[in-house]
Amino acid sequence: ACFRLLCSLLLPALFLSGILCICLVLLLWGVRLWIQRKKHLSSAGRDGKRPLLVAFFHPYCNAGGGGERVLWCAIRTLQKKYRNVTCVVYTGDRDATGEEIVEGAFRRFNIKLIHPVKFVFLEKRFLVEASLYPHFTLLGQSLGSVFLGWEALLKCVPDIYIDSMGYAFTIPLFKYLGGCRVGCYVHYPTISTDMLSVVRNQDTRFNNAAFITSSPLFSKFKLVYYYFFAFMYGLVGSCSDVVMVNSSWTLNHILSLWRTGACTSVVYPPCDVQTFLDIPLEVEESTSEYSIVSIGQFRPEKDHPLQIRAFAKLLKEKRVGQQPSLKLILIGGCRNQRDEERVNNLKRLCEELGVSDDVIFRVNIPFEELKRHLAEATIGLHTMWNEHFGIGVVECMAAGTVILAHNSGGPKLDIVVPHEGYVTGFLAEDEDSYAETMAYIFSLSPDKRLQIRENARRSVHRFSDQHFEDTFLLSVEPLFK
Repeated sequence: ACFRLLCSLLLPALFLSGILCICLVLLLWGVRLWIQRKKHLSSAGRDGKRPLLVAFFHPYCNAGGGGERVLWCAIRTLQKKYRNVTCVVYTGDRDATGEEIVEGAFRRFNIKLIHPVKFVFLEKRFLVEASLYPHFTLLGQSLGSVFLGWEALLKCVPDIYIDSMGYAFTIPLFKYLGGCRVGCYVHYPTISTDMLSVVRNQDTRFNNAAFITSSPLFSKFKLVYYYFFAFMYGLVGSCSDVVMVNSSWTLNHILSLWRTGACTSVVYPPCDVQTFLDIPLEVEESTSEYSIVSIGQFRPEKDHPLQIRAFAKLLKEKRVGQQPSLKLILIGGCRNQRDEERVNNLKRLCEELGVSDDVIFRVNIPFEELKRHLAEATIGLHTMWNEHFGIGVVECMAAGTVILAHNSGGPKLDIVVPHEGYVTGFLAEDEDSYAETMAYIFSLSPDKRLQIRENARRSVHRFSDQHFEDTFLLSVEPLFK
């Protein structure tokens, strides 16, 4: 009787599920046909032929970071190579006109575009703001990006779609409903195996709250949520026809999550190395003061406390008969009040350690002042764990400092590596190793330091605009066939 009851309930349920699946497939097919028709009805060019539309999904294109430099370099590269291409940028920067955005790119990055760019202004950018999702932020932002992507697709249907800001959940939308060839440039994975290990080990890190780490139940629940999200992230990412990543560290994570080995390549971001290479490189003159310079926004993951503690340890161990004196200069940007509070906490740490007179904070300074500090510095300091690339590290090397970076991520795998068999810089992991390595660098002769600085300078040419253009064009070529 129970079996008959189960069958009588199960069969209609299966039948209904099948009907619903067929309806859903037909609906999606109808939407795809409607979007394709919309695409073909769009205006043709002057010669009667429709230009090839290449769209970049970059909701924050008017920001001034490294990701935006990649965007404008990519657009300029395509304009140089392909004459029949019109570049489109989906953006949520509705407080600026297209002309102002292009002018901003020229002013900040010295990138002049060859042809005009079409901007598609999106109204629902708030859906991808992290502040909208105090809990389940990754999932909330990813679902929000799907709705934002849908708005973008309805406003303009491109031939080639490139996600240049890490919104992987938009990729299936443009591929299967928009009928586009799709690619992406990944600056860092939305979720990584490192994030999973932080939760699994109940470690308090930047994205793992204390109440979660202290509770085995909450930790297990968050781990299940992360594994589910990682599975979904791998699913949407695998839809890409072309995948570009910014470093070997990002490559390893993307390959393990997306499994897109055949179409994935490393395309180093274009760093403005020439500006820093213009700084003359000379043998150090005898001086009464050496400086150690750190560049990076005052954010928790940059780990400025480690820099201060290591510097304090260096001063303590080298204080007796220490000539010349040492200064640590922390250069960085403050985005908001939270960052300003962080700077005040760092100043308090300096007081506790008795190094206030030897640590200088330079917040939101002009570029020319940044260049001057780098030109005068002996050591360039970087302490972020698993930095996905490290543009600041490249800039320090190009400027002629002896770099001391964290022994992880992009600096370890791509940047601070031997060049033609010669040392280009140093790596460290904790307070002791940072202090020891700084002491070692200062113990070297000026000629030996000059040799390391010259090696580092020669090595950074592979992060130039020209190298980016060559590798970018090679990677996206399958999208244009």
